[in-house]
This record gives sequence, structure tokens and C-alpha cells, in this order.
Amino acid sequence: MMRKLLFYFLLSVSALLLFFPILYALSASFMEPHEIYAGKLLPSSISFDAYKEVFESIPLMHYLMVSFWMSFIVMIGQLIVSSLSAFAFVFIPFKGRDLIFYLFLATMLIPWEATIIPNFLTILNLGWVNTYQGLTVPFFALPFGIFLLRQHFLTIPKELWESAQMDGCSRFRFYWRFALPLSKSSLSALGIYGFLTTWNMYLWPLLVTDSDKVRPVQIGLKMLIANESSSSWNLVMAAVISILLPTLLLLFIGLKWIREGLTAGAVKG
Repeated sequence: MMRKLLFYFLLSVSALLLFFPILYALSASFMEPHEIYAGKLLPSSISFDAYKEVFESIPLMHYLMVSFWMSFIVMIGQLIVSSLSAFAFVFIPFKGRDLIFYLFLATMLIPWEATIIPNFLTILNLGWVNTYQGLTVPFFALPFGIFLLRQHFLTIPKELWESAQMDGCSRFRFYWRFALPLSKSSLSALGIYGFLTTWNMYLWPLLVTDSDKVRPVQIGLKMLIANESSSSWNLVMAAVISILLPTLLLLFIGLKWIREGLTAGAVKG
């Protein structure tokens, strides 16, 4: 019994340490600036003035919508490209299939920073600066997503594929009617992963945009911090909580799908 109590105590302490920055940011968003500078941990009174002021000082809602659409487009693009590629690697035999797949995996070893200049030059030549295409299309092909779905597709019984072929089922119909419905957990995990990573993106949008019309919320937060009128850290913390809230909700709601999706293809392949 004592061992179990000690275990839960250590878990509680670890969780508190892990979430302390978020909890403090939430608390500081309700404080007055002088309370933050005084080092207080809890506000003397609860006030939502900081949230109201931060939405009035910068177009935060517009930045949130840009981030949402950018993340949603990348998520859909990654699901389509990754699922089609993984299906081809598993169910369509062609020469050099394994070699091409390993080359895809090898690209995961290349630092993303090493591809910034070639990708930027490509976007520049296509005229996609300050567009959603420039923000999203370079991230549609995700080697991790292809690997994840390929490993799951390998668990689909070959007998099901052979029976479908004997009944005259086309490859695309099998992909749409069988492969995708049987891969909901992996697709959900990949979708949540793609959405969250795109939502937190900062450097690439900073390079390919110079207009507030298509700039995401991470750049908006940096502009708020750099603004001379934003020396009040309660405004910054209110903006941080507003940005974190959608991602935390998505993470908590989809945590089960992420766990199932990441372990779904671990039994074969």
C-alpha cells in the first residue's frame, strides 16, 4: 500500500513540475503587471481584462484563424499523400519498391534547416510568397507519416486484398473502402501530429510571409512581445494561453488515438 501511495505521490509531483509553466502562465494572465514583477504566484483577484485587451491590441483572432486553416490544410495534405504512398509501398508491387521506401526514410536524417533555402527558392520561383500554398504544400510529403501508415497497412491480411482482387475490386476502391477504414487509429494519430506541429511552426511562415493577412499566430505572439506597448506581461501570458488552449484540447481529446495509432503497426513489418 505504501509503495502505491509513493508511486502516485511521485507521479503527482512530476505532473505538477511538468505543468507548472502552463499553470503559472494561466495565473499570470489574471494578474496586474505589478503583481508579476513582485513574484506572486496567484492573482489577488480574477480579471479577464488582459484577454480583452490582447484581442484589441493585435488581430489575435485573425492570426488564430490563419493558423487553424494552415494546420488543417497541412493535416489533410499529409493524410492524403502519406496514405496513398503507404498503400503503394504495401499493395502495389513495382521494381525498387523497398529501395525507394528506405530512401524516403533516409530523408528523416536530413535536418529541416538544411532544406530551408531550396524550399524557399522553389516557393519564390512559383510565386507562392504570402500564400497558403507556400505555407502548406512543402509539408504535404511526410516520411514519418508514410512509415507510420505503411507499418499499419502491413497488418491488413493479405487474404483480404487477394479476395477483393478476385471479386474485381480496383486498387483505389480497396484503398478507400478497406484500407482507410481499417486504419482510423493511425490516421487520427497522424492527423493530430500534423496539426500540432504545423500550429507551432514559426521559422517557415516568417520566411515566406511579410503580410499580416497570411501570418500565423506564432508570429503574432512575437509581434506582441516586441511591441513597445506590450511591456505588460499579463497581456503576453493571456495571448500564450489563448494560443495554447486549442492545442491542449486537441491533445487531450486525441491522446488515446495517438497512443493507439503509434502502436498499431508494431506487431508486424
